[in-house]
Amino acid sequence: MGSQSVCLDSRVLHWQPSAGAQVTSQTLVDLFRSIESMNGVRTGRWQITAAQHRPFTRDQAMAIDCAKELLGVAFSEFASKHYFVLRAERMVVEADSSIQAIMEKLQVYRNRLSMVFEGFQYQLGDFQLKAGRAVLSQAENLRGIVLEVEYSPVSSIEKTRQMMQEFVDLWQEAISAQSMSGRISLLEPNFAEYALSDTYTWQHTALQYIFLFAYFLSQSQRA
Repeated sequence: MGSQSVCLDSRVLHWQPSAGAQVTSQTLVDLFRSIESMNGVRTGRWQITAAQHRPFTRDQAMAIDCAKELLGVAFSEFASKHYFVLRAERMVVEADSSIQAIMEKLQVYRNRLSMVFEGFQYQLGDFQLKAGRAVLSQAENLRGIVLEVEYSPVSSIEKTRQMMQEFVDLWQEAISAQSMSGRISLLEPNFAEYALSDTYTWQHTALQYIFLFAYFLSQSQRA
């Protein structure tokens, strides 16, 4: 496991449709247009994979000396690392990306299910915006829409909190101008509970995506 890697201060958000409204592919297209209406410049694609791992339990007589649930996150833009969240233990750890192959070879954990977040990213001044869909691997059913705001000059969460909120409010205004039925919503974990400091790292982003992963799964189960 490695040390924490500093990255851009980021807020992982999602699209919350109004009561009775549906999230569709057109919703995502409209969100792209809202960014472009603010003069955001499309700079490329992005992809993040979140996965739920469970221990192999073929021999029930053996005591399983490992976490009952391991949640992993892999970033296409930071492919050399892999992140794991242990919710029961309140831990976020960074590992070399080769850890996945090692886990499969040793048959310690099995990948129960994965969710892919993917879409386009835009540059708007010091802000980088991402918008994309969330789908389960090997399936095309839309589970939700993820939005992410990154701010480059400062990596302190508290120092950028108000600025981030003001920017999200501006984005919401641009969305409302298109008469879209819904709003931008934030599921922010308590970073301190996971021993994460005020200095923003990839661990912070990984934890936010795991929370969103769990949220989208719970929403689909209710549907």
